[in-house]
Amino acid sequence: MSPTVNMSVEIAGVRFKNPVLTASGTFGYGIEFAQFFDISLLGGFCTKGLSLAPMAGNPPGRIVETPAGMLNAIGLENIGVDRFILEKLPLLEPYDTRVIANILGKTSEEFAELARRLDPFDKVSALELNISCPNIKQGGIHFGHDPRMAAQAVQAAKASTRKPVWVKLSPNVTDIRIIATACEDAGADALTLVNTFVGMSIDVYKRRPMLSNVTGGLSGPAIRPLAVRLVYQVARSVQIPVVGIGGIICAQDALEFMIAGARAVQVGTANFTDPTAALKIAQELERHCEKYGIRDINELVGSLSLGEKTPI
Repeated sequence: MSPTVNMSVEIAGVRFKNPVLTASGTFGYGIEFAQFFDISLLGGFCTKGLSLAPMAGNPPGRIVETPAGMLNAIGLENIGVDRFILEKLPLLEPYDTRVIANILGKTSEEFAELARRLDPFDKVSALELNISCPNIKQGGIHFGHDPRMAAQAVQAAKASTRKPVWVKLSPNVTDIRIIATACEDAGADALTLVNTFVGMSIDVYKRRPMLSNVTGGLSGPAIRPLAVRLVYQVARSVQIPVVGIGGIICAQDALEFMIAGARAVQVGTANFTDPTAALKIAQELERHCEKYGIRDINELVGSLSLGEKTPI
């Protein structure tokens, strides 16, 4: 890292060497990408979503390419939190990067138990709640669609861990700011947004859905302008840090999110086309700061100038 540019950022008391992380579900458990580059050069990464018991996910097809993006219906496939602790976490110890454990529960009690099991491990710097999951006690309503339920998930996790609790917000709501403020009021330490948008693709010859699940999550550059807008809105509505996600493939994309108010960013779909994408973006951000005389990347956060324009 450049001695003339401070690239480090702080989120809920945790220092990251740079503001580039990778998004849950796109970077495995981290160790898989160590064969491509030194993952210690990243600010951090988010694990695949971890559930109490292993999950097999949905049957094929699970991924469909779309213009400027992709649809996925993986179905939250993962090895479960206990196997992650026993098999994956020890392999990550040598790497000097922050590990954010993404956790998913079907009840508030499951979020609490996941938080409790991960709490003792220093290598895990924070927990990221995937509240895009359906609550089986509430008839399948998604936690992220109801401010009261979102708050309950946050409170349950916070009561079971000393680690910072981030909440990953769904864009598939009428007003994301309502969910964001509910999470903040419940004690969330940071917010990450956005998760994928619900979409659908049809095989016009077979007249059947391309995904076995019928619908899936749309990600990639196609969603970036939508995600930037939502980050802008939420960053102006809460006091806690915001982390931006959505179609970031280069430093300019990351800068949009940071200028809109994101303290850091997560790179997702780009990892599938280039496993070194996040590293390249971190390096590009540093070069940008050097070129334009920016001594501290935090100067860019929320620096959007509206002039005479009306806020969206």
